[in-house]
Amino acid sequence: MPCVFCEESGGHILWEDDFCRAVWAYEPDYPGLCRVIWDKHVREMTDLDESGRIHLMRIVFALEQALVRVLRPVKVNLASLGNQVPHLHWHVIPRFADDPHFPFAIWGRKIREGGHALPAEFAIEMRNALEPLLSSKRGLLKR
Repeated sequence: MPCVFCEESGGHILWEDDFCRAVWAYEPDYPGLCRVIWDKHVREMTDLDESGRIHLMRIVFALEQALVRVLRPVKVNLASLGNQVPHLHWHVIPRFADDPHFPFAIWGRKIREGGHALPAEFAIEMRNALEPLLSSKRGLLKR
């Protein structure tokens, strides 16, 4: 069965290395929703060795930190579900008081319409915020 994350980037690439990529997913109700996607097709975190798990989570945490710096959300949600796309990836979701589901999970019933506006140069600002967080080779895997 084809896998969308094996065949496509999964969004606008903000950062990538030889193992994974951080992408901005275009979700109209959740502007700023990003994903960290492991490049190799695996289903679970435990399919990675310890160094792979540490590497992946370093990228997730850096993406969360960059979203906080750029968007100043009320909260950031982290989720690794993979029920619909069983390819290891993490959702990094900035949450705002005016988003359609806040304070509930984004996969539930909408309680309002609306959404938060992104800065015009969101992708550039995210790349600039990620660069210093991930430029150090400490803790990153090497191929």
